[in-house]
Amino acid sequence: MSSHNTTQSVLATAAASGAGAPPKGLDLFARYAFAGAICCAVTHGALTPVDVVKTRIQLEPTVYNKGMVSAFRQVVAAEGAGALLTGIGPTFAGYFLQGALKFGGYEFWKKTFIENLGMETAQNNRTAIYVASSGIAEFFADVALCPLEATRIRLVSQPTFATGLVSGFTRLVREEGVMRGLYSGFGPILFKQVPYTMAKFVVYERVSEIIFGTMSTPKELLSPSAITSVNLGSGLIAGIAAAIISQPADTLLSKINKQKGAEGSITSRLIKLASELGAKGLFLGLGARIVMVGTLTAGQFAIYGDIKRVLGATGGLEIAKKQ
Repeated sequence: MSSHNTTQSVLATAAASGAGAPPKGLDLFARYAFAGAICCAVTHGALTPVDVVKTRIQLEPTVYNKGMVSAFRQVVAAEGAGALLTGIGPTFAGYFLQGALKFGGYEFWKKTFIENLGMETAQNNRTAIYVASSGIAEFFADVALCPLEATRIRLVSQPTFATGLVSGFTRLVREEGVMRGLYSGFGPILFKQVPYTMAKFVVYERVSEIIFGTMSTPKELLSPSAITSVNLGSGLIAGIAAAIISQPADTLLSKINKQKGAEGSITSRLIKLASELGAKGLFLGLGARIVMVGTLTAGQFAIYGDIKRVLGATGGLEIAKKQ
């Protein structure tokens, strides 16, 4: 009970501080980054079991070949329920960093483009601004995410490789070096995450703009629960679109991180893997990924919006046209 009261007190204090002078500059973007870190870490961490099964389907399609539900049962029967949480440490840590840089960076670059182009030009070219802002932000976010994602995939594909985040990370560096061990998947992670993030933010922004435009009540006067519902719905649609677009690169990422010390450049390895898998092979695990990405993207935008509101981080520039 005391823990619950303490949490309420912290949130109330944050809300009260946000009710005064609105945050600006670094303070504002730090709040965006914190909200992004929490929403990504919590959602990706919660869906670790789905990601474990999806990765197994991609890496061992001949073993896990009867669908997602059957694959869940196979993993639990062979290794116990605890196997479904394999890699939760690097997942939480990696997406905490990535979420901070992705959401905080997106807001920063969007504001930068708007200020340089002017509001009218920005509104008329808002889709291009959403694409550019999210793409730049995701590039820097992936620099932080890649080593932890490489560790996670190695733990999932080789359960005996290490006991957790720290031991897995250090063994990768010790045996394979920083670039080959931690960043061999940087190319495919960019190919996956950048298109995924672009689609995610563009579809979310445009869908939410349409939904808010159909409402008789202006967005500024809507209740917090109504705004959260719009964020959930828009995020779900955005997540499904983003999952389909980025699925081939996600499969390649899982495959390339399973290879220990493979020869050749990343580009040549990607081309060879893609040709071996074919179109059908590149979309292995799509059903599980749509469930995972659709759910987590809806959750991310809902949590992100709620935390921003609690922290008073409402001073960002908006370029959505009002209907």
